[in-house]
Amino acid sequence: MGNFAPMKIKNGFVLREMCGENIVTGEGLEHINFNKLISLNPTAAYLWKEVVGKEFTTEDMAKLLIDRYGIDKELAMTDSAKLCKAWIEAGVAEE
Repeated sequence: MGNFAPMKIKNGFVLREMCGENIVTGEGLEHINFNKLISLNPTAAYLWKEVVGKEFTTEDMAKLLIDRYGIDKELAMTDSAKLCKAWIEAGVAEE
């Protein structure tokens, strides 16, 4: 399980803290559709901050998880692949 093709966070999406939550929203949007906001847990928010503005792969994200949290590579790859897939499906990242 994994996506080794480079991907990137789409332009116009930013991570903001709102009411103690990490929320991804469109920057400069006049009307925010609160049904389309994406909430990130602290780990996903950490990864977002590390990869925003550059190309990355699931393997890059897994390495960040291993380096920061000391988890094993298999778990890091599984978690990274799930997160990348979720970001692509949500429309905030692209291959």
